Amino acid sequence: MGAVKFFGSRRTSRSSEELRDDELRARVESILASTMGPDGPTAPAPLTRERITAWLEDSGFSYFVDSDGDVGGLWHGWLFYFLVLGDHGEVLQVRGQWHRVLTIERLEEVLELCNEWNAERIWPKTYVRVRDDGAVVVCADVTVDVEHGATDDQLDQLFQCGLTTGSMFFEHLDERYPDPVQEAP
Repeated sequence: MGAVKFFGSRRTSRSSEELRDDELRARVESILASTMGPDGPTAPAPLTRERITAWLEDSGFSYFVDSDGDVGGLWHGWLFYFLVLGDHGEVLQVRGQWHRVLTIERLEEVLELCNEWNAERIWPKTYVRVRDDGAVVVCADVTVDVEHGATDDQLDQLFQCGLTTGSMFFEHLDERYPDPVQEAP
């Protein structure tokens, strides 16, 4: 029985057939060009509020720009913001807020609900904020570092991820805490 080799290359040495760096690069570029089309892939571009509003307009969504320049809108009655964060505008955050406010007495149970969601799912991150008046606001966000830019398709995917997963969480809250006004007396 032959010796077992655990480390090292499985290929036989082809020193006479080794490709030079420039030849290898040319082959890779040729393959990429043939699989991605003549124009090649769209280059990532920096995140800007203008790109966010362009996506919203192209998608047919209504939106607003607040006094801080932040872009937001309502989706199924839930407030969502598309925030450009970071020292250099390199972080995208799609942040949603549930449409109802809980009393401080519900803080522990809603924290438990958020923790369960966060333990079982990647997105969105869910959390609560307690206002100065003791009211509890429930939030969800998807935050992504886009320091090296993003293509329009990547931004579309990130925006959709934030809106969809945030809405899923808020629907879960609606099931857990039904609106008493919508129920018959």
